[in-house]
Amino acid sequence: MSTKKHTISVLVANEFGVLARVSGMFSARGYNISSLCVGETEDPTISRMTVTVHGDNHVLAQIIQQLNKLVDVIRVEDLTSLSFVEREMVMIRVQANNKRRSEVLEIAEIFRGKIVDLDNKTMTVEVTGAQGKVTAFVEMMRGFGIMEMVRTGEIAIARAAGNTAVGNGED
Repeated sequence: MSTKKHTISVLVANEFGVLARVSGMFSARGYNISSLCVGETEDPTISRMTVTVHGDNHVLAQIIQQLNKLVDVIRVEDLTSLSFVEREMVMIRVQANNKRRSEVLEIAEIFRGKIVDLDNKTMTVEVTGAQGKVTAFVEMMRGFGIMEMVRTGEIAIARAAGNTAVGNGED
């Protein structure tokens, strides 16, 4: 059996301890989480967790079954088999003196990044996009000397009903 990346959307009650219970379920059963992002939805009483895991279809079925048993879980959806849009964000602080600043700015523009902080010796750039785009940007910045980096992990949403667009809407 082959393993692949699965993107799971989990709607949960927006209450204290829910994240710990959900992540504890993964840990207790030996499932590794590749990325986990949590945020409030349009309804402040509900949060959406976007979880990416690697495994075969049997592992995925077990994860969904175990998640559905948790009291705070409202709905679990495997987005992998649906048409969906995914995004990640990274903020990277790199060494950028006056000589290198224009190079960093050029690369940031190619990746549609934004300069979010700047001083005499460094620049902090924000880039948002599909995982591959974010990874490619990180690799480009390594040559400048990454001083600090923070990366969100994926968030994802199913495409609107009837939207048959292909791809993940990369920009």
